[in-house]
Order: sequence, then C-alpha cells, then structure tokens
Amino acid sequence: MQSKIIPVVDKKLSFTPNLVNYDASHSKFSYKDYENELDWFDKDHINAGYNAIDRNAFGPRKNKVALYWEGANGSEMQFTFLQMSLASNRFANMLKSLGVDKGDRVFLFLPRIPELFISFIGTLKRGAIAGTLFAAFGPQALQDRLSNSGAKVVITTPELKSRIDGIRDKLPELEHVIVVDGKTRRSFWEEKYISTRKSDSYYDLFTTASEKFAPMHTSLDDPAFMLYTSGTTGKPKGVVHRHYAIVHEYLTAKWVLDLKEDDVYWCTADPGWVTGIAYENLGNWANGASTLIYEGRFSPEKWYSLIEEYKVNVWYTAPTAIRMLAASGKELVDKYDLSSLRHLCSVGEPLNPKAVNWGKKVFGYPFHDNFWQTETGGIVIANYPSLPIKPGSMGKPVPGVSASVVDDEGKPVPVGKEGALVLKPGWASMMQKIWKRPKKYDSYFKNGWYITGDRAFMDEDGYFWFVGRDDDVIKTAGERVGPYEVESALVEHEAVIEAGVIGIPDEMRGSIIKAFVKLKPGYKASEKLKEDVAQYVKKHLAGHAYPREIEFVDKLPKTRSGKIMRRVLKARELGQEVGDTSTLQEY
Repeated sequence: MQSKIIPVVDKKLSFTPNLVNYDASHSKFSYKDYENELDWFDKDHINAGYNAIDRNAFGPRKNKVALYWEGANGSEMQFTFLQMSLASNRFANMLKSLGVDKGDRVFLFLPRIPELFISFIGTLKRGAIAGTLFAAFGPQALQDRLSNSGAKVVITTPELKSRIDGIRDKLPELEHVIVVDGKTRRSFWEEKYISTRKSDSYYDLFTTASEKFAPMHTSLDDPAFMLYTSGTTGKPKGVVHRHYAIVHEYLTAKWVLDLKEDDVYWCTADPGWVTGIAYENLGNWANGASTLIYEGRFSPEKWYSLIEEYKVNVWYTAPTAIRMLAASGKELVDKYDLSSLRHLCSVGEPLNPKAVNWGKKVFGYPFHDNFWQTETGGIVIANYPSLPIKPGSMGKPVPGVSASVVDDEGKPVPVGKEGALVLKPGWASMMQKIWKRPKKYDSYFKNGWYITGDRAFMDEDGYFWFVGRDDDVIKTAGERVGPYEVESALVEHEAVIEAGVIGIPDEMRGSIIKAFVKLKPGYKASEKLKEDVAQYVKKHLAGHAYPREIEFVDKLPKTRSGKIMRRVLKARELGQEVGDTSTLQEY
C-alpha cells in the first residue's frame, strides 16, 4: 500500500475550536495537566457519574437542559442537570434498597427512554457496574451476557420483560427484574403521584427513594461500566472500563466533538453500543452540553426535523446513516432550516470520501471521521476542526494516544506501508479487563503494543488510513486488498447505496473479491449492471482490486452501530457457522 496525495477539504470555521494547536497539545500532553478540569473527591477518587451530571447540577448549569428527549410517538420530555442529578440519586438509593453494593452488575435492557440514562448515571454513583443491552437482543444473547456477568439487577420494560422471563431460571444470580411502565412514568414526572401498580415496577421503588445521595468515592481503577462485544468466534466478551475513563471521554468530547457549554448535541448511537455510553452519557455531559435523544427509528425527514426543531449544533452519527441520507437527496435537505449545525462527526465504520464531501456540499460542513473500539473506551484517532481533512482518512491520534503501524515483530513500518494498527497502552479509557477472561485480555497486548486487530498505513503527514480488519484483508494474485477500499469505490457508483466485500477461495488466484451490493431505489438488478459496477471499480480503484463476483442483496448484515459484518457474509458464502449474531440489527 502506497501513500497517495489526497486533496484536503476546504474548511472555513465559524467558531474557534477547543483544540487550536493539535501538534503542541499532542507532543506535550499529560493527563495530569487536565485532571483538574473535572471534580475529584481527593487525589485518588473520582466518580464518572458524578462528573457527568452532579458537577453541573449545583452551579450555573443547574437549570440548563441536560436531556431533550423525544419518543417514537412524538412525545417530548426534558430534564435539567439538577433534575437529572436528583433522579439519578433516587435510582442510586433504589439500588441500595435492593442490596446492590459496589461492584455488583446492573444491566439496562431498555429502549432509548429517559430511564436508561437516569439509571446508568445512578448505577455509577452507587459504585455498581452498569451494563447496557440492545433492545433488539433475543433470549440467547441475553442469557450469554447476563449469565457471564452475574448480573444482580435488570431494568427493562413490559414489552421486553418476556425475553428475560423465558431465561430467568438459567440466571441464578439475577435477583431483581425491575419494569419501567411508560404510562406510570408520565404520571410521575407530570403529576407527581403514583397509582397502584405491580410490586416490581420501577416507579414503585423510585418514588419512595430519597433524592439525597452521596456518590460512592470510587477509585481511578474501580470498574464503572461493561459492554459485550462479539468476535469472529466464541461467545461475546465482557469489556470492562474504569471510572478514570471519564477523563479521556471528557477531553475527546471537548477536542474531537468540539462540544461547548451552549451547544445542543445529538449523537444518534444506541447506548447498547460504546459510543452511546462514552458520548451520550459521559463525555458530552461532563462538558455541560445539552443532549438530544430520539427514541424512534431512522427517517431522513424526521432526522432533519429534529435538527431544525432542537437547533442542533454538533451532530455525531454513523456512515451508514450518512449514506442513507445522501440517497434521499439534497432536495429533502433544502426543505429544512439546518443552519444551527456547525460541526459534524462520524464513527462506526470508515467513512468513504464521497460521504465526507457530501456533508460539505449539502450542510456546508464536512463530516469528521474518527476511529475507536469498544476496547479503547473513547476516540483514539480522529479528524479535528482545526486540521485539514483528507477524505477517507481516520485522521491523527488524539492527545494522550500514541499510535503506529507495525510489522509482525512489532517494529514500525515505513510511511505508506501497510501493517498492523497498534496503540501504546496507557491512555485513560483503555479497557481495564475482559470479564472473567484474563488470558483473552492479555492476548490484546504484544511487543509493548495494544493490538487493534485492524490494518492501516500512515502517510507522510501523520494521517492514518484504514485498510481493513486483520482477518478481512484479501490476498488476490499476490496482492493485498483491503475490503474497505473496494467498498468505498463501490458506493461511489451512482446505483450503489451500500456494499460489503469479502475474499472467497479461487484455485488460480488464491482468493477473488466478491461484493454484496445493495442498490439505490429506482435501479434494477441485472447482469449488465453487475458488469458496469465491476468495471467502474476496476477503472477507479485498481485492475486487481475489482469484484469478480457481485451479488445484489436487499440488505446487509449490520450491527446497531452500522458496521457491516463481513464475517457473516463470508460464513454464509462458504457454508460455515455464522457464530454470534446478537449484535446485528439486520440479518
């Protein structure tokens, strides 16, 4: 892989970025220089939940809206920082009354409703470990996670509770299943009374709990939250993060997302994914920004109307969503007043250049891609408001993170050469452990590096470029081809909205490239179109890097974060076991 000259996106900023001088900040960075921007109980104790909400609740921000919430049915609620503090205090006391102590696991199996966020913060303030579960999880996915974690409490809704009931006898450590009744929630917040309900109701316990609570003085290394992430094989693994991670999440929300106190910020991620924790619950609120949460499903019209209604300033979303918005056309964008927007960011999978430039064309601002993982706990490589964007690049390492591209022996490779993307251990939000699997945790580290499992190259300006997952890279006729590069070329074709690429065995070439392609509305699958798409990639990418096989599909297997699961495509193609599919939104 050779470095290539990429034209940068012209950016005329209408604001002063929080990170003005990237080079100086990165070269001289020390977490110690910024720790005093957060609140500490003493030099060894910090609580992430307290820093997200409570530090804002007893000063000038106390009556500022922390959470704007809109339900799928159009209902609206809003909570100030003071109200969020008191509500999360109630929840922390509720846990205390249930016998939940420091280190116990409390899982939230909820849609994006206010109780999810209140409960998450309250769990951290209690000193328990918070876990989030996608509302789309079925019984087997739930059993795997709740059993492995030894969850003591699950918070859920009447609609989702039946999935827990079916596996309850297989979860001996699960003592309490607490149900959030939406109707009762309304009566509580609006009328301040509670009607007769079942004894396992969230608000039966919540209404009797005190609004006064002293947050647990957790140490830097006390675990705060955990998330389960799926690998190519085996059961999902529980990735645990500590309270000190809030420092990195706060700083990256400040420098990468460029959050300011007066901003209205919208992150479209589900809190069942790490982005929804780090940048919907923690880093965003630690910066004092008002946060919008929308419960409903994706709709271009609805999304634009939300930006217009709530006057969103900073928008953090996924490449899949951006491509779907682009497919809906600029004419739709022009129907809405989106002038409040000033900074756009993307995460979940690499963002192709076309999407970066589309943002600049229709919104006036390009999307800023960034890279991180569940295991990293926060953004580690990013594009910043103060730096030029090279479309298709992940950007540069955030202050506090040292990144490199190395060979099999852990030695840095020359500029422009592909290798393993690695990070120097020690950034504040690095995972603390894999739950009950110390050997698995140790396998992430080799030759003094954290191994991301991704392949990349670095150009002469220090920008990093994603090539593909280590086990996704395709070797065809002696050439290494990154699937992302092919996918990015495919979606540049006028007929293609999404694509997933894998390598399949070939007797002559070792492997050939196969593409699974989803067409835009109005285009019909045909052999002629297959040939046209293949030739387009051959012409625009490389003679050896075009898909020799193309299959048109109605949908692609994706996680809730929008990441296309190539391993699922490959397993289907080769007739192999698909493995864990619990994190898939489409399958």
